[in-house]
Amino acid sequence: MNTFGRIFRISIFGESHGTMIGVTIDGCPHGIPLRIEDFMADLDRRRAGAEGTTPRKEADIPEIVSGWFNGHTTGAPLTIVFRNNDTRSTDYVDLKDHPRPGHSDFVARQKFGGFNDYRGGGHFSGRLTLALVAAGVVAKKILSNISINALLIEAGGRTDIFEAVREAKEKGDSIGGIVECRAGYISVGYGEPFFDSVESVISHLAFSIPAIKGIEFGSGFSAAKMYGSQHNDPIVDETGKTSSFNAGGITGGLTNGNELVFRVAVKPTSSIAKAQQTYNFSNGKVDELKVEGRHDTCIALRVPVVLEAITAIALADFTLLTRET
Repeated sequence: MNTFGRIFRISIFGESHGTMIGVTIDGCPHGIPLRIEDFMADLDRRRAGAEGTTPRKEADIPEIVSGWFNGHTTGAPLTIVFRNNDTRSTDYVDLKDHPRPGHSDFVARQKFGGFNDYRGGGHFSGRLTLALVAAGVVAKKILSNISINALLIEAGGRTDIFEAVREAKEKGDSIGGIVECRAGYISVGYGEPFFDSVESVISHLAFSIPAIKGIEFGSGFSAAKMYGSQHNDPIVDETGKTSSFNAGGITGGLTNGNELVFRVAVKPTSSIAKAQQTYNFSNGKVDELKVEGRHDTCIALRVPVVLEAITAIALADFTLLTRET
């Protein structure tokens, strides 16, 4: 459902145009120094405003409403909320009966009998990634020396990202992208095979990010074209350091002490300015849909910090699990 984790356990809530969105972290250790200012750098990286992102402007100021006292976590469930203010819900009225192709509008309507909040995508909106980023800020504080960095390396099949975004915007269309994440200084042995291998947990969290359609670790799908002699990573010292990195820092579902490397594929934004022909429940026909509202030309531009957050959440849970065993 909307909860993930074993010890560092997060629950997200809210809708894009509802009163607020937020996250509750159960199992957060006590005594972690935490200030509102600690969130701002990562929240700013996710914020809209850059070329190719939505014009929607939210303050995104976190309110810590439980599990925090005198500047430290208390050990009780930590709840962080964000108020929604810059909403234009009238832009979405027609989408109740005329669902956007590629979006959750149709499946949400069917699954929840039309009772879903369709405004701005409701609970399916990318706005909910704000809650993931907030949880990621807290998770990073548990990881001490582990470094996590993600970068958009390709958009629309091109490395000239901003030119690709500009062209898509001029066409009234959208593009996707590839985001790579690297995490260093991870101890050997994180992971709990079979079903809680490091790849399994990170992948599960990665697909909670709207628009993610694929993931690969290390050499990924290109491994299928290699010989074993090419893909194997020779170990060069007692720490487990390898001379190549095709495994992406994971062997047997466990971290092997090398840099963790994985990439995700982000699909093009579903909401585009171009007219599309799609089914309309109000008249029982396929007719023209023109999407109104404010949307990202390339949502992948805002994914790197979210990918860092889910990686931190996964590694924080593994760290706390290791401490208890």
